[in-house]
This record gives sequence, structure tokens and C-alpha cells, in this order.
Amino acid sequence: MSDSTPLGDYLRARREALKPQDVGLPEHGRRRVPGLRREEVALLAGVSSDYYMRLEQGRETSPSPQTIDAIAAALRLDDEAHDHLRRLTRTPRERRSAPAGHDRIHPQLLQLIDSWPGTPAFILGPALDVLAHNALAAALHSGFQRFDNLARMVFLDPAGRAFYRDWDKAAGSCAAELRAAYGHDPDSPRITEVVDTLRAKSPEFAGLWARHEVRGKTQQAKHLAHPEVGALEIQFSAFTVGGAPHQQLVVYQAEPASPTAAAFAELRSGVRGGESAQVVREESGPAPGGTRPAV
Repeated sequence: MSDSTPLGDYLRARREALKPQDVGLPEHGRRRVPGLRREEVALLAGVSSDYYMRLEQGRETSPSPQTIDAIAAALRLDDEAHDHLRRLTRTPRERRSAPAGHDRIHPQLLQLIDSWPGTPAFILGPALDVLAHNALAAALHSGFQRFDNLARMVFLDPAGRAFYRDWDKAAGSCAAELRAAYGHDPDSPRITEVVDTLRAKSPEFAGLWARHEVRGKTQQAKHLAHPEVGALEIQFSAFTVGGAPHQQLVVYQAEPASPTAAAFAELRSGVRGGESAQVVREESGPAPGGTRPAV
């Protein structure tokens, strides 16, 4: 649709992901469209069918806060998805793009991750670029062609499907994290570049991107497989970096005295003495052509 908008596309995708029974509506016979009908969402949200249709078609782009909340409730959006919906209704003047130089790494942050020789730690930018890492993080990801961008590594690097034992989960998380980052900064040339490249080269990513699922990084377990030390059961945490809110500090931890802790020790033994934390990327380059990704 030539008149589609990020807001309309998001509403359509979330509507199509719901079934009538998900929202307490009866299902009568075969449906011509997946998910809920527009009229059903409008009824649940307490707005007119015509108004809701205009939102999806891009002919109405500035719903009131009360309408946003009502539609979020009708679509059963969680808090993160609800916030994403609010951001999509902001005007260009209301958006806050990342400031110039937001990918620069503070020297004290490098010293911090360097002080954890037995713990893989790295710093991510909003497009899932690996901005910096310590030596053990590099050793953990040594099976990849490059330790440069988590989304590229998951979807385009042949090592990704073996490294991430639950690849489908990792792929869904990557797409949802990029979608969340896009909602925060839809004018980011770097996010555009990453999304456009993945959509062109990975049908799996293109399908996940079209689902419009939104999810930031959370504390959870990761099930990995290193080509040298084998299966790993990791707990990871992600922290917003003070002074650089567009960056995240990611830390992988192993249970003490566990096989994963032993594997980390083995990987650490192969790290060259004196090898310190490295900055991988400091400034985002422009996207080819400077276009916004098809959302």
C-alpha cells in the first residue's frame, strides 16, 4: 500500500496476530482475513470503524493519548508494545534522534569490561552493533566470520545456527530488539542500513520483521554451542549505559563450578596474555541511499 505508515503497519500486524477467542469474541465460520477484523478492534477500543480504518490506512496519524490506550488494550499489547505504539504516533519534531557521536565508548567503560577477564562482556549500539568487547567475549564468538553485529551474526553468518542452539528464539529476539530500536529512532541511518541488508538477504528476518513484534533485551538464559568447548548454559544481563542511553552493556555469566564455568576458563586460557578490551565501532555510517527501511 503506497499510503501505509509505520503506525498503520503496526496496527495491522498486531490485529492480524490476534484471534477472536484471544479477546473474548465469538468466531462465526471461516474468516476471509487473518486475525481480528478492523470493526472488531474498533468495537473493543470504543472508536468508530471508519476512524480505526483511517489509522491503519495512514489517513489519520495523530490519535489522542486516550485513543492510543484504548487501542492498546483492544490489541492486548504489553507495556513495551504499548510504549512502541505511543512512539509511532509522535511527529518528527517530537522524536529524539540519537545525538552525534552516541556510539563512542567511554574509556572507563572499556576499563570496566577489561577488569572482568573471566566474564564475557561487550557493548552494543541500538542497531545491535558490537561497539566494544573484552577478550573473553571475542573468544566466545571466535567461530563467527566477524564479531561485529549480533543481528548479522544470527541471520547471515553460517556459524549462527550452530552457535545459537535455540536459533528460532535468538532470531525472534534479534528482530524484536531491532523493531524496538526502530521505534525509538526511526530516522537512524544505521538501523536503516542493518534492517535493509537483513531484509534483502534473509527471508527469515524479513518474515519476522513483518510481524512487528517489539521486545528489548531482558535477563534470561542462553543456550549456546562453542566449536571448541561445546555446550554452554549462560545467564545474561543487559544494562543501559549511563551517559550513553543508546548503548547497552551485555554481560554473560556462568553458574559457579558449572561445566560452563569450566568452559569459560578453558577459553580464557587460550587468550593471549595482555590482550585488552577492543573498540570495534565508534561512529555509525550512513545507510546506502539514506532511505528509511520498509516497515
